[in-house]
Amino acid sequence: MKLFGDIESERVLYWKGYLFLMLGTLAVFGLVLEFTQIRQYLLLAIAVWAFCRFYYFLFYVVEKYSDPNFRFAGIGSFIRYRLSLRNSQKG
Repeated sequence: MKLFGDIESERVLYWKGYLFLMLGTLAVFGLVLEFTQIRQYLLLAIAVWAFCRFYYFLFYVVEKYSDPNFRFAGIGSFIRYRLSLRNSQKG
């Protein structure tokens, strides 16, 4: 069951991307104002890098190399896919 359809307007897609960029930038600036130690900056950088790599893994590596016939629509889609694989291997 889909709640929302796919975004078909290229303009809206780019605005969505820019809004995510602005939201992330504002969050980082807010954290920078709160941080007092260089260790906190380093941990933030590592966390951002690791989550970016995880995103790449989910939506590129798995789709291109693990199962090229399946198209993931989001993290929920990936979880359902993995659970269906696990259930099919048990039965």
